[in-house]
Amino acid sequence: MDITKPKLWTKDFIVVSSVNFLLTLIFYLLMVTIAVYTVDEFNASTSEAGLVTGIFIIGTLIGRLFIGRVIDLIGRKKTLFIGLALFTLTTALYFVNLGLPFLLVNRFLHGLTLGIASTASGTIVAQIIPLTRKGEGIGYYSMSATLATAIGPFIGLYMSHHTSFHMIFTFCLALGIVSFITAIFLHVPPSIIPTKTTETKGFKLSNFVEPRALPIAFITLVVAFCYASALSFINFYAIEINLVETASFFFIVYAVAVLVSRPFTGRIMDTKGANYIMYPAFLIFGAGMLLLSTASNSFMLLLAGILIGLGFGNMQSTTQAIAVKLTPPHRMGLATSTFFIFLDAGLGFGPYVLGFIIPLTGYSILYVILGVLAIITIIPYFFLHGRKEKAGLITE
Repeated sequence: MDITKPKLWTKDFIVVSSVNFLLTLIFYLLMVTIAVYTVDEFNASTSEAGLVTGIFIIGTLIGRLFIGRVIDLIGRKKTLFIGLALFTLTTALYFVNLGLPFLLVNRFLHGLTLGIASTASGTIVAQIIPLTRKGEGIGYYSMSATLATAIGPFIGLYMSHHTSFHMIFTFCLALGIVSFITAIFLHVPPSIIPTKTTETKGFKLSNFVEPRALPIAFITLVVAFCYASALSFINFYAIEINLVETASFFFIVYAVAVLVSRPFTGRIMDTKGANYIMYPAFLIFGAGMLLLSTASNSFMLLLAGILIGLGFGNMQSTTQAIAVKLTPPHRMGLATSTFFIFLDAGLGFGPYVLGFIIPLTGYSILYVILGVLAIITIIPYFFLHGRKEKAGLITE
């Protein structure tokens, strides 16, 4: 073992990863339950319930867009505390029943606060991870969200069948409080904040997004759009192919595939470069989508989940690592928010766009189209980043 290798699993890394896990857990737990709550409590239509679910994503996008510009002026830890405090407050407001319009406003604000808190945590973790272990560290950090994407929906669906919505909101509020208390133990080293120059004046695009991160963020948008089809419509597809019981395990095997592979893929990126992960991942992700389109039994459906996990799951962490490695330290907050804006846009608006395509194609053909799209995204990746990638570290 190389004793000079910088330490990754520090107290601060564990704390910020735990905070990210709790935030993501609450997000996904409510995502799978809030629509039913809206219909049951307010006799809302399906479209109104969908709006209550989706407006959270819009709030998150806006929160990321604006906090990325000012995070280093406010301070990264202070931004995290502000985000967590407001996130916990808006979680508590689910107990206040003032009608559907109030719920819509609160969902928007809840998403806004998640955008603030999660952008801060993502920026902090990119700062505290040693440069030579950036890919590996962000891979492990992303695993906290991956775990939450599997555990959150499971807990949400279980609680919705066995407890009341009041208990669900109580549980989420308790998790929010725990996340705030956990963050108290976090130490964030001083960041490099540039003097006020023309870089921060006016209404230039570069004040809201990081131009260096845009090419890889675009790739993230495309693959997230493809993955959104599985994330949002797997249950409907499972009903169509009579594999409803198996579908409940789809995201479990997805998460396991990511958890098992992340330790290796992160190290490979740091030692050999991102291309060694990205090119195989495009092919594996595409193969998983194509297999999903032809799934006729439980084995094929779950194998598709594993391949999609190995493909998209590792592309997600690798593209995030690329975004922060390409960026100067003082613009790391903008790079992080830029990455997540495009990721959330793909995941959040993808289902809405695909909803217009499904009546024309059906689920099976849709997955074929998106599987092919995932594979041919290799081409724009090559021109936007792949050909510039050098073995080893990308200089900041």
